[in-house]
Amino acid sequence: MVVDVIVWFFVLGVLARLLRSDLRLPEALYETLSIYLLLAIGLKGGIELSKQPLLTLAPQVLACMALGFAIPLALFPLLRWLRLTPADAASMAAHYGSVSVVTFAVATAALVRAGVPYEDHAPLWVAVMEAPGIIAGVLLARLSMRRADPASASAPARWGELAHDVLFGKSVLLLAGGLTIGALAGEAGTAPIRAVFIEPFKGVLALFLLELGLVAGARLAEVRRFGAAVLVIGLGAPPLLALAGAATGVALGLSTGGVALLATLAASASYIAAPTAMRIAVPQAHPALSITAALGITFPFNLVVGIPLYLELARRLTA
Repeated sequence: MVVDVIVWFFVLGVLARLLRSDLRLPEALYETLSIYLLLAIGLKGGIELSKQPLLTLAPQVLACMALGFAIPLALFPLLRWLRLTPADAASMAAHYGSVSVVTFAVATAALVRAGVPYEDHAPLWVAVMEAPGIIAGVLLARLSMRRADPASASAPARWGELAHDVLFGKSVLLLAGGLTIGALAGEAGTAPIRAVFIEPFKGVLALFLLELGLVAGARLAEVRRFGAAVLVIGLGAPPLLALAGAATGVALGLSTGGVALLATLAASASYIAAPTAMRIAVPQAHPALSITAALGITFPFNLVVGIPLYLELARRLTA
């Protein structure tokens, strides 16, 4: 298996942290890179979206939203069986119900490198899968905590604040905004900014992965603190969820690359949108637990092992 060059930047970041190097990326640069990636992914999807009627994509949109909502419902009983509290189980389920934009970006780069075509409007799937998993996680938290201790769930849920944070938070807003701009402007209209948002994309992604490697390397030390449960979920959930994503892609009649991408999205976990939303909606949960599983374990697993595995799965299912 040949590893994509951008994955080595992530490995470099992890090694730098484990070796206690003084390597750091400025916080302002990290924010700039994340804004760039979200906008660029949205723009590329929007450009392709402008070439086809929206009604034909309705089944895919509905299926992706349903998949994102169903994942937390399926994971929650397993997390409770692993003896996580109702709040922690609901929060972690929400992290895995939502998606990782960076994992998606790495997967698309891997498909391009392997010469496997995929649906050009695939960024639309990312945009519609961010929120449903978070909403399902919040509902699970409220219902389960009310059963366990009615007094603990008696406070108002602050749904308005949560809805604002989920729908107008940075990741969803930039993705949806990029999709809209790309769809309205089309290929001709976005040509003047192609040299900024399209061509340098992979290099910027490499820098962002370097920073994520530094963050993930710091999280590895926390695995011992949380015990076996975080390892079981971080390593065991992605392949199982990928099967659900791949089956959904096959049912929708997607290409081999599309099936691989939907499997990757289902197997990924959010570490940007979900942590912020869960802090608002489920303050009883321990945020470090979910972030350690999502960013410290699942993210590197998907980068190194998962994405090639999901591509092979897609090839077999669409053969």
